[in-house]
Amino acid sequence: MTATKSSDAKEFGKSGVGHEEMEHVIGTVPEVMAEGTPLREAPPFIQNLTPEERERMEKALVRKIDLRLLPMIILMYILNYLDRNNIASARLQGLQDDLNLTDNEYLVSQEVRRGIVGINRIIVPSNLFLNKFGKPALYLPGAMVLWGIISMATSAAQNFSGLIAIRFFLGFIEAAYFPGCLFYLSSWYTRKELGFRTAVLYSGSLLSGAFSGLIAAGILSGLDGARGIAAWRWLFIIEGAITICVAITAIFVLPNFPRTTTWLSEEERELAAWRLAEDVGQDDWLGKEAQTWGHGFNLAVKDIKTWILLFLLLGIVSSGSVTNFFPSVTKTISKSDTEALLLTAPPYILGVITTYLNAWHADRTGERYWHITIPLWVAVISFIIAVTTSGIGPRYFAIMIMIPGIYSGYVVALAWISNTLPRPPAKRAAALALINAVSNASSIYASYMYVGSPKYVIAFSVDCATAFLAICCATLLRFILVDLNKKLERGETVAGAISAGEAVPGEAAKKGFRFLY
Repeated sequence: MTATKSSDAKEFGKSGVGHEEMEHVIGTVPEVMAEGTPLREAPPFIQNLTPEERERMEKALVRKIDLRLLPMIILMYILNYLDRNNIASARLQGLQDDLNLTDNEYLVSQEVRRGIVGINRIIVPSNLFLNKFGKPALYLPGAMVLWGIISMATSAAQNFSGLIAIRFFLGFIEAAYFPGCLFYLSSWYTRKELGFRTAVLYSGSLLSGAFSGLIAAGILSGLDGARGIAAWRWLFIIEGAITICVAITAIFVLPNFPRTTTWLSEEERELAAWRLAEDVGQDDWLGKEAQTWGHGFNLAVKDIKTWILLFLLLGIVSSGSVTNFFPSVTKTISKSDTEALLLTAPPYILGVITTYLNAWHADRTGERYWHITIPLWVAVISFIIAVTTSGIGPRYFAIMIMIPGIYSGYVVALAWISNTLPRPPAKRAAALALINAVSNASSIYASYMYVGSPKYVIAFSVDCATAFLAICCATLLRFILVDLNKKLERGETVAGAISAGEAVPGEAAKKGFRFLY
C-alpha cells in the first residue's frame, strides 16, 4: 500500500470513520467484484445524485435506521441489565434464605456469571461468528431468547448447586450481546455518527440502573406468595418472559447489515454500504481468508493499539465497579434501605444526560481524547472527595458526579475502539470482543474491595488509581495516533489505514484516511 498526500486529508480525519461488512451478500450489487478486488466506483445511482440529493437521501436513510435500531437495542440492553442483576433484588425478598445460601455462596453466585462472561468473550469468537453469519437481527435476539429462558429457570433453583449452574449458562449466553451490539453499530454508522449511537446504547444500562430497584419493588411487593410462589421467583419469571417477548419482536424490527437488510430498497442498501466504504476509503471485502476468526484475532493481538485500548477500558470499567455496590455507598449517608435505593437514581439520571451531551459533542467535533479524559478527571476528583470526607453534603456531591465522570468518557472510549481499528471487520470484531472480555473481568476482584464502610478507603483508592490509569492510556494512544497521522501526511504506509486515492476514486479518493484522536 502506498500512501499519497491529500490537502483534504486532515478534514476527512475529523469527519468520518471506519466501515463495516461489505462482504455479507457478495454479488448482489454490481460494484462488488471478485474476492480481494476493491470497490472502485460508486454505484451509478449514487454518481447521478446531486450533493443536495445525496445529503437528503442519506439523512432519510440514517433516520430510518435510527428509528428501527436504536429504540430496540436500548430496550434489549435494559432487559439484559435487569436479567443479570435481578439476583440482588431477589436477595432482599428471601432468595438467600430460601436456598440456604451463606454470604460467601451468594457472592460466588454473583461472580460466577461475571467470570464466565469474561472468559466466554475470549474463548468463543462471537463477534467473528456474527460477522460471518451476517444476520444480527436474528443472532442477537436469538441470544436474548436463550438468556430469557435461562433467567426464568432461576425461579426453579432449589439450592446453591442449581443456582450456580443457571448463573453459569446465563453468563455464557449473555456474553455475546454487548460486544455484538458495538460491532453492529459500527457496521451501520460512520465515525462521526458512532460516538452518540454508542452512548444511546449504553444509556440502556444507565437507565436500568436508575429504575431497576423500582421495577423490582413493584413486582416483589405485589406478588409475594401469589399461587404459592415466592416473590423472588416471580421476579425471574416475569422479567424472563418479558425478555423473550421483546426478543421475538426484535427479529422483525432490527436491520441486518447494510447489504443484508431486505426491508431497505436496493438504492438504500447501495447508499448504506457505499457511504461506509467511502468513509474509510476501501471496501472491507478482502477475500474469505481475511475474514476468518483466527486471522482477525491474530491481527488484533499484534496491533499495539489494541492493548492500549484494552488497558484504557480496563481502567474505566474497574473504576466503574462502584455501580455494583451503589446502594451500599448511598446507604452511608441515608437513614433507611428505601432512602438508599432512592438516592441511587439521581446520579444515574445525571449520567444519562452528561453521556448524551459528551458523545454528541465528540461526534460533532470529531475529537476523542479530551471527551474521554476530562470526565475521567471528574471521576478521580469524586473518589478523592468520597474517601476523605464523611459529611453528607460533600459525600453525596461525590456520589452524584461518580457516574457521569466514569460513563461519559466510557461510551466515547468504546467508539474509539472502532475508530482506531476500523478494518478489516474481522480484526475490529476480535478487538471489541477481547477488550470487552478483559475489561469486564475487573468485576471479579472488585467485589472483594468494598469493605470498610462508610469510607470504603480501599475501593475508592483503587477506583481512583484505575481511572488515572485510563487517562494515561488515552494520552499514550493520542501520541501514537498523532504520529501515525503525520506518517500518512508524509505518504508513508500505515497498517489499518487507507491512503488517499488508493481504493475508491471520486469523493473518497480526494480524502485521506486519518485516525481520530
